[in-house]
Amino acid sequence: MSQLQDLKDMKTPEARSPSEANSDEGYGEVIAVQNNAGFHRKFTARQIHVISLGGQIGAGLFISSGKNLRDGGPGSLFLGFLIVCSCVWAVLQTVSEMTIAFPTSGNFIDYADRFVDPAVAFAAGLAMWLGWTAVLASEAVFFSTIVNYWAKDSVPEAVWLTIFLIVMFAIFSLPNTVFGWFEYFTSIMKILVLIIFIITGIALIFGAGPHGTMHHGETWRNGDAFLNGFKGFGNSVLLAILAIGDNTFTGFLAGEAKSPRFSVGHAVFLIPIRVCVFYLTSMVLVGLLVSPSNDNLFGTSGVASSPFVIAINDAGIKGLPDLLNVIILFAVSAIAAESFFVASRILQSLAHQGLISAYVSKVDSRGRPPEGTIVFNWLAQIASTGYFMVWFVIAITSFHFRAALKAQNDPLFEQIHAWKCSIWPVPPIWLLTCCCFYIACSLYLALYPIGSDTPTAYYFFQYMFGLILILFSALAYKLIFRTKYRDPKTVDLQTGRRPLGIEEIKQLDDYEVMPWWRKFVSFIQLW
Repeated sequence: MSQLQDLKDMKTPEARSPSEANSDEGYGEVIAVQNNAGFHRKFTARQIHVISLGGQIGAGLFISSGKNLRDGGPGSLFLGFLIVCSCVWAVLQTVSEMTIAFPTSGNFIDYADRFVDPAVAFAAGLAMWLGWTAVLASEAVFFSTIVNYWAKDSVPEAVWLTIFLIVMFAIFSLPNTVFGWFEYFTSIMKILVLIIFIITGIALIFGAGPHGTMHHGETWRNGDAFLNGFKGFGNSVLLAILAIGDNTFTGFLAGEAKSPRFSVGHAVFLIPIRVCVFYLTSMVLVGLLVSPSNDNLFGTSGVASSPFVIAINDAGIKGLPDLLNVIILFAVSAIAAESFFVASRILQSLAHQGLISAYVSKVDSRGRPPEGTIVFNWLAQIASTGYFMVWFVIAITSFHFRAALKAQNDPLFEQIHAWKCSIWPVPPIWLLTCCCFYIACSLYLALYPIGSDTPTAYYFFQYMFGLILILFSALAYKLIFRTKYRDPKTVDLQTGRRPLGIEEIKQLDDYEVMPWWRKFVSFIQLW
């Protein structure tokens, strides 16, 4: 008898009494799913598939990479992105086995609370909420910068910022299905424009365009490849973290996905490929086409500051820079909408777990949490620190999660179509190693910032405030609320656990028997 028929012959979790559910053997771990704190499972596998391809592509890649190039040079730019790309693979491998088993909207916050310590969960949640809120503020600034490419500062910046935030709030206020389709279509646009730029960039290297010239790697000569030594490289790494993002966004989507097992499984495979192909190829082209001393790079000019636009403008190609800027506007809007989404889910998860006021955990009839008023601007360094410290927490949580499974002899990875981290424990160990390196970069730049060899309080807190805030929050929360370390033998491995339904098993069975070319098509299909 097939595995699917075996499952059909069983009562569903909802149809069984609690005593029946508890007495099951072999498949006794099939647990009825909680209502997910009031959220609705609206995101389809196709939406998550496409959003995982292009969702995190935003101003960090299109615009702030210019500052990265200016301060570190093309060599540091590429190496910084390369290291962070490896962390994207590691973090997705590490967190996704927990996400697929427990697809909650709180994601790593819930796992840190459940498997490690509530204080760790509070610090991670606070850091990520601040980080994503800071991203929203930075995307608003980028929006104003891009619009001024055409407006030439004829309209006060406050007007553009107000319009941007109103539009973002309007998108957030609509049902989740609208948000999902908005992210879906903007992701397709971003993917297509990156493909266009990569093709155009290759042509520009060989002298395409009315004013085009052959590029022979001159931007890598005369000491320009690695500007400012280790300072430039360390700064490039931290800026690359901000540009690439934390990529746990898919994990938050999984909490409201129709089929987390299929959706997240695809995303874990797709996101590292997308990151490596799109980001690294783009950075190689930018490093070859744009000099780090170009006056229009971000931080020196408010107009045409995207290195992508600079490269095309320098070649004298008309129209394409305008098209690129339009797409960047949509990219900025999409990332800002994600910031609304994730920041609200983080607050809701913290409240639902009792880490902050329960008022915040309320959701409306459409499954949306209330949105807090954004009244502050936060340094980009805080967002970068928040990202890599969350990766640190994810790595630690992974070891505790595995320890709990072992201590309780839980057969999670032996069940039908179980998904587990590849070559564990290599991914979490790599994350811990890289995060320690990122902390060292932050400390070094805090003491010896670019352009200065004298430590100052200003630069120290610019680079270290985020780290200090996170560590202080964890310690203060633990001392005030006297939280207890979670014992692997007694942690909860059942609540919120999502078994595979009959339709999901059939979907995965059908997928497994597909020829390789059909599987490949399913990965690249955007509709």
